[in-house]
Amino acid sequence: MIDVLKRVLVANRGEIAARILRACREMNIETVAVFSTADRGALFTTLATQAVCIGEARAANSYLNQDALLTTALATGCDSVHPGFGFLSENAEFAAAVAANGLSFIGPAAEVIATMGDKNAARALMQKHQVPVVPGSDGLVETVAAAQATADALGYPVLIKAAAGGGGKGMRRVDTSDDLEQAFAAATAEALACFGSGSVYLEKLIEDARHIEVQILADAHGAVVHLGERDCSLQRSHQKVLEEAPAQILSEELRQEIGTVAVRAAKAVGYTNAGTVEFLVDDAQNYYFIEMNTRIQVEHPVTEMITGIDIVREQIRIASGLPLRFNQTDVSISGHAIECRINAEDPLNNFSPCPGALDYLHLPSGFGVRVDTVLHSGCEISPFYDSMIAKLIVHGRTRNEAILRMRRALEELVVSGVTTNISLLYMLMYNPEYLSNHIDTGFIERNLGQLLQPLKEDKGL
Repeated sequence: MIDVLKRVLVANRGEIAARILRACREMNIETVAVFSTADRGALFTTLATQAVCIGEARAANSYLNQDALLTTALATGCDSVHPGFGFLSENAEFAAAVAANGLSFIGPAAEVIATMGDKNAARALMQKHQVPVVPGSDGLVETVAAAQATADALGYPVLIKAAAGGGGKGMRRVDTSDDLEQAFAAATAEALACFGSGSVYLEKLIEDARHIEVQILADAHGAVVHLGERDCSLQRSHQKVLEEAPAQILSEELRQEIGTVAVRAAKAVGYTNAGTVEFLVDDAQNYYFIEMNTRIQVEHPVTEMITGIDIVREQIRIASGLPLRFNQTDVSISGHAIECRINAEDPLNNFSPCPGALDYLHLPSGFGVRVDTVLHSGCEISPFYDSMIAKLIVHGRTRNEAILRMRRALEELVVSGVTTNISLLYMLMYNPEYLSNHIDTGFIERNLGQLLQPLKEDKGL
């Protein structure tokens, strides 16, 4: 007999904590929210059956404190832990500790997280299972001389990438052999500082590429399905700014193929729960595996909007041992969805974080509009955590309709008291190249001056 989870500890904060807590409430599952002293009284804590303070404001003393999280989970009678995204969501040690304490980790097994978290090992595994990878080094590159030889063989430009991390940390672009030694030293030092390992490998830089990720769900009974793909090409400093689904750049033939390959990748590593397989796609429609994210993604709502599938609910069902309720032929895509990440940051001041208290908040609504946030008038945006404060998601019958709806929703969105990137996102919705879908991963940085010019003029700069 399968025991459905009865009490979940949500090891996260903010809008993703609220997202998980709401899904559990709809499933009649009790919940325990954890919070730092900086988040005392935050909206997400009020959505839980019980809320427990686990430490001081700094994440290392609270949301990253594995002992505090596990002690709280056991003391409050939880049978499972949902890590959300960020913090400990892709920490194999934490996932193993959760399991060792007799709790269900709502995510893949620790060994899967470890394998896919080691980008070099993941690359080798994908090659073994005929998943296309970006041309690169044969394993880790340990010396400048070895890096030089590999880069010369691949041809410039190349990327030096941290084997143990992601998010642009421990990554350096190298355009000429003269730049390689300095870039190698910088990448290895940053990788060591951020991930505790200075190991790096090299890849050929695929220029003017699209960043396409495929959402997968896999149960413990061997079933794996994909929920289509997302176009996450609009990025700044390797951080996503806006995501869309489906990726209209793909031909129908390639869409089917890349989905099938993503499922094969998940099966190769014995994946369970929700995850994404990420690819670069070039102008010639060649695609290359770059990594797998072993957690729910920030941008999961756009997939939910076009499929009607509640991914968080499916995560919880899978962790309960239940089989998927649908197979691949049951998954259908309807319309187009766009998500804008709303950040408390100043685009005119090098995107510096802008914490503080909200004076006034008005959220957009209406047909096809969704807002994931825990903001409210008078709430405090903490300086201790990520600057993302909301996600604005819209759905339309077509991409053009979704863009028009996003314009209207951004016009209605009012966040007063702190500086945000709302105006920049609004300008993006009118950019001719974006409207014609002529974008790639370097689009925002190439066009940033043009996008910011109206904001500067508005401020008399």
